[in-house]
Amino acid sequence: MEKKKPKKNTGVVIGEPKNPKNMAHFEGINNSFRAVIALLVAVCVVPLTADVLTPDFSHQRRLDLKMDEALLRVNNELDSDVLVTWRSERCYQCSYQQLGVIPARPSPGQSSSVDFTVSTQHAITLQLNSTPDTLELCKLRFHFGEHGNYSLWMKNLTNSSRCSIVTDADPVNSYIRERLQHKCELGYPRIESPVTDSISPVPASTSKRLRSVDTFRGISLVIMVFVNYGGGRYWFFRHESWNGLTVADLVFPWFVFIMGTSISLSVSSLLRSGSTRCSLLRKVVWRSVQLFIIGVFIINPNYCQGPLSWNNLRIPGVLQRLSWSYLVVASLDLTVARGHLDVLTTVSLEVLLYWPAWVCVLLLEALWLFLTFLLPVPGCPTGYLGPGGIGDMGRYSDCTGGAAAFIDRWLLGENHIYQTPSSRVIYATHVPYDPEGILGSINSILMAFLGLQAGKIILHYRELPRSIMSRFLMWGLFLGAISALLTKCSTDEGFIPVNKNLWSLSYVTTLACFAFVLLVLLYYTVDVKRWWSGAPFCYPGMNSILVYVGHEVFEEYFPFRWKMANSQSHTEHLTQNLVATSCWVLISYVLYKKKIFWKI
Repeated sequence: MEKKKPKKNTGVVIGEPKNPKNMAHFEGINNSFRAVIALLVAVCVVPLTADVLTPDFSHQRRLDLKMDEALLRVNNELDSDVLVTWRSERCYQCSYQQLGVIPARPSPGQSSSVDFTVSTQHAITLQLNSTPDTLELCKLRFHFGEHGNYSLWMKNLTNSSRCSIVTDADPVNSYIRERLQHKCELGYPRIESPVTDSISPVPASTSKRLRSVDTFRGISLVIMVFVNYGGGRYWFFRHESWNGLTVADLVFPWFVFIMGTSISLSVSSLLRSGSTRCSLLRKVVWRSVQLFIIGVFIINPNYCQGPLSWNNLRIPGVLQRLSWSYLVVASLDLTVARGHLDVLTTVSLEVLLYWPAWVCVLLLEALWLFLTFLLPVPGCPTGYLGPGGIGDMGRYSDCTGGAAAFIDRWLLGENHIYQTPSSRVIYATHVPYDPEGILGSINSILMAFLGLQAGKIILHYRELPRSIMSRFLMWGLFLGAISALLTKCSTDEGFIPVNKNLWSLSYVTTLACFAFVLLVLLYYTVDVKRWWSGAPFCYPGMNSILVYVGHEVFEEYFPFRWKMANSQSHTEHLTQNLVATSCWVLISYVLYKKKIFWKI
């Protein structure tokens, strides 16, 4: 899910030359919460490493470096100017971008040098060419370390040139512990957006409730909140720039999936209790409208400063996509759901019991394929799935998202979609693109419908836990095979790559495969064997809409955000984000104990 506020881009090499210049214990809470507090204390009180206590003569060169940055000094001993260009290893078929020009050496035996800041998130390939004839001198791939100091030397050899990189000052280990100028402190306010399955009513008795479903939803929500708060500012807790997956790309589809499961269980229960389909349809429509309206207000934060302006009001969003998926899937289920459910004692194709709904979903998927691959897009190749920008060697710089972006601009207008997509980080795109746009909503319906299928399996095989788990695994294997076929088991080379921005078909099948496997593990450990109660994740899973809206509305307030001693420290960001996420887990636990559940 995309952030509603643009963030500073630290995922690319910066091409301009750089001028040298005690926590209280929570009593009365179960062991799960004690473990969380212990983790926070362990992270917060990080011992100073030996190299912090050792004099560091390159310290002044580190002072201006931010997170995920290193200092590179390029030294030129050649008689001609050298052009330095770069390309990220995560940038597929990208053209090289200029880093800078190093002047020729002033005199024999001397060298000229220029300093640059470079990104440390991914490995980059550096290419050095002589100017003005642009003759390639050398090319090398290197993964710089955070806050490290490096020198790249261009040396003159007999009839050739040679380049090499030397480490002048070792980088910090940003994945375990960092240099700390101050101890971890709790200061004053200041944070950063998920969703939740808000459609399942909370029954009067929780004893009949499948705890594994709440746990699944809670795991997705907790990861979502942590990621939206920043995830320690690590790149793998941010959305992938285009094709591929990171941790941040997993949770939204899982919310949609488990929403479909909840629809199946809820509709079946309400029909058996005597509710009419018409009355349930009215509730479905009203809930969808509420979700959509709440979503519009949440992603347009200027409502705190006065009336919303239509000129730049973003329309698509996470809750808006949820509302649309919920409306379609719940309406389909109301047309085919049975008031009396037969318990299937043999492995049968329960899909056939609801074939009209499957036909509708498959027709919608055919529509997605038709629009994606056959709709003409002005100035772009038909069926284009690329990021635009510098991707595809810069040939289609204005074609980000292909048909999906074209439909959004045509129906909604360029000012009403997301202005800072994640593709800007690696691919340097400059056109707006909305990852929650109209065309991708078709595949979110498919994701919710696959979750609905999981709910039907639970209902029809409710007396046979082994059959439930075997059916889940069969679906996971089937969807995984489809993903392997569509992607050719690669990130960029497949027919339809896994892409969160497009919500591509392979993205849905891959994440649904993961969801079925995760659900079978939770169902077995929580509901069948009862080895685990699902705590603490089941608590936010039972109050998901409150946790989502609450963490959005109170994102700038203490204890969810405070002024950090060192804003360029992964450790301090990680501590802050863990504290903020744990606070919402604690809040949901307190509400659970008081039997307070917010639903719409």
